[in-house]
Parts: sequence; C-alpha cells; structure tokens
Amino acid sequence: MTQRTLIKGGTIYSVDPDIGELPRGDVLVENGTIVAVGEHIPATEARIIDASGQIVLPGLIDTHRHLWQAALRQIAADWTLTQYIDHMLLELGPRFTPQDVYVAELLGAIEAIDAGVTTVMDWAHIMRSPEHADEAVRGLRDSGIRAVFGYGNPGGPPAAWYAQDVRRVAERYFSSDSELVTFALASMGPEFGAVSDTAADLELARELGIRASMHVGVGTLGKRRSITELHRRGLLGPDLIYVHCNTCNDAELRLIAETGGHASISPRVEMQMGHGYPATGRLHAAGVATSLSIDVVSGVGGSLFAEMRGTLEAERGWQHHAALSRGETLPELTITTKDVVRMATIEGARTLGLESKVGSLTPGKQADIILLSTERPNLSPVNSVSAAITLADNENVDTVFIAGRMVKWGGRIVERDLRTLQDDAHTSRDRLLKSWAGPPTRS
Repeated sequence: MTQRTLIKGGTIYSVDPDIGELPRGDVLVENGTIVAVGEHIPATEARIIDASGQIVLPGLIDTHRHLWQAALRQIAADWTLTQYIDHMLLELGPRFTPQDVYVAELLGAIEAIDAGVTTVMDWAHIMRSPEHADEAVRGLRDSGIRAVFGYGNPGGPPAAWYAQDVRRVAERYFSSDSELVTFALASMGPEFGAVSDTAADLELARELGIRASMHVGVGTLGKRRSITELHRRGLLGPDLIYVHCNTCNDAELRLIAETGGHASISPRVEMQMGHGYPATGRLHAAGVATSLSIDVVSGVGGSLFAEMRGTLEAERGWQHHAALSRGETLPELTITTKDVVRMATIEGARTLGLESKVGSLTPGKQADIILLSTERPNLSPVNSVSAAITLADNENVDTVFIAGRMVKWGGRIVERDLRTLQDDAHTSRDRLLKSWAGPPTRS
C-alpha cells in the first residue's frame, strides 16, 4: 500500500539550486522518497504534517564522529590532543567490551538524531575483535539512523585478523548499498602509523569498492607531510576522506583537490585540542570539497548547529585578524551562513558518496528531512533563513524523518525506551571508569 506524507506550509530551504528557498511550501513524500517540492501540493490521501512556523530542510550530515565514546561524554572537555591520545585511546579504549560499544553506538546515534543529524559517518577505531565490529553494526542498525560504518583499527600495527574481518563484515552486513547503514574503512593514516599500513588499508578499501577516511594534518604530526608521501606513492584519489587537514601545507591541499579528495573538518575540537588552526578557508581556496563533523562528544557537544557557528567564527576571526595585522579591514565576509549549511548537508553527502540519495530536498532522493521550530524565542522572528539555521540548536529540532520514517516528533524521539538506554550507558560508564586514576590534577 502506498504511504504518502505531505509536509505542508513550512519555509522550505531545499539546498537544491533548481528549487531554492520557498517562503511557504510543501514537500510530498511517498514510500520514503521525496516526490515533489513546491509552493502548493494538493493533499491526496496523504498524512498531513503541519509545518507552519517551521523551517523544512534536509537532514544534517556529520562526516566523522567517534560514536563509541558517547557514554564518556564531557570527559575530554579540558584535554589537549596529547592527553586525549594518552587517556582515551591508550588507557580507556582497551577497556571497551563489545557490549560497551553497542551501548555507545546506540546512544550516540540517538543523540545525533535528536539533534537533527540524519546521516553520520561512524569513525569506529575501537574494533578490538570481530565481536566489537558485530556490536557496532548492531547498535547503528537498531538506532534507525542513516550511517556509514567506518571500520577502524584502534592503533598500532593491525592485528593478524584485521583485514580478514574487514572482508567478513563487508560480506555479512554490506552486500547491498541500499540499506541505511553502509560501509567504509577508517584508516589510522600515515601520521598515526606506518605508511605501509595506510597503503594496505587503501588497497583493501579499493578491493572492496568502499571509501577510506584518515586523519591528516593533525598538530605536529602534520610535519610528516603525509599527503605528499601518499601522492608520491600514487595513492591519492576521489574515494578518500581527509579528516582535519589543519597542518597540511597549501601544496598538499591542492593535491587533495586535484585528485578529487574530500575533507571533513571539526573546528571546535581542533581549536580545543591543538590540531592546528582550522583549515576551512585554505581548503576552500584550494578547491577542496569540505564537510563538517563533531569528532568526539567526549570533548564537545554533539550539535552540528554549534559546529556551523564554530566554523564561521573561527574562519571569520582568522580573516579579520589577518586583515587587521596588515592595517586593513575586510570589505566583506568570504564565508557565509549559506556556505556552512551546505557543508552540513549536500557537501556532507558528497563526502560520503551519498549525494544521489540525500543532502537536499530534491525529488527522487530519500526523505531525510528535519523541521526546525522558529517559534521558540531563540529564532523568532526569522529574517534570514540560512542564518536562522546556523543559529538554531537541538531545542529547535521538532521533527525528523529518515527515509520517510518519522523518528522524532513534537521535539521527542519516538518509539524509544530512553530511560533503559540511559541506564545502560551509566552502567557502561561506571565499569569503564572503575579504578581508572584519570589524568593528573593540578594542585
């Protein structure tokens, strides 16, 4: 039986250049797919969603988030990158059981949905056994989110079973790309291990026909000139996602652009932990397609709206500082609210290779749609739709659809026992932190 939903009377921000913005319009969804967007669509045998007083836009897309840390949120809020590596990756990471991973994946994905993120790349460098991988996939599937599962080695030389298990997971769970959860490889990259290990990862990902993501240009590790070395070996390509890029030089950013690569940036974590100044403007100048990501909720909050604001503020602050240091002022801003909304939607889809499915309100695409209430005091009245989106926050996310299925309604996650999930997260957190001394405290 055909299922139709008509989202009616909202302010449409389509991120589709042929449709643009509609001050008042409708979106018709049929069997999980957007079939029409327009100023007025007749309501024929459809469930009606009243979107008056709301902005209707594509679901947000996060291209790099370590969901496995969700039960340890806030713990790294005062840590540098070195402290994060020491405490999270080397001390706490080995404590994670498969059950801890399942709980965190489910909790982290529900958190993302609640914040209007309908697609996330789960950068899961916590795969310490095949069972860890199975539970990570189960958590993502149980959440109902659209996700790219990034199978990641937790660090050091890959275990003997690693490549074999990547193939097992690909065959067992990802034989079709029509499911909500799809597959990628999360490679530690040449700044966190041997270049030969990265080369092997890229060969494996290409054998499987999937994207690979890696951290590059991370703090002082960027001095290794990893992009230059990968280029020398002929390994760069359009199937690669480069995370951060802060201390990559401009020549390396041009190499990424010339080979069709994609960048995922996390300005808030980067500024907090010391990855280097966010490369937003330099990436854009080099012609690199750039998307946004939260990185770790153990260090910052999970709002992609806050990430949009942080991206704007960091890049604008840098440009103003550079101009003032020359005794000048900027004639205009070169990164706009429209730019960062695109980074959080269609550019995120392109980064993950999902632009034919999601990222804009385009007929034929999957109905990943969010409705933002503009009647709360923080957004009313709306005078610029793109600015209102960047100034929104989780409290404004009224309704969320993923592939046409309503997963949040009236400001509340639907069909979820959140109390039990939170209890499970507390149990996991308590076990993980039991007898852990923690970082040294200042006297």
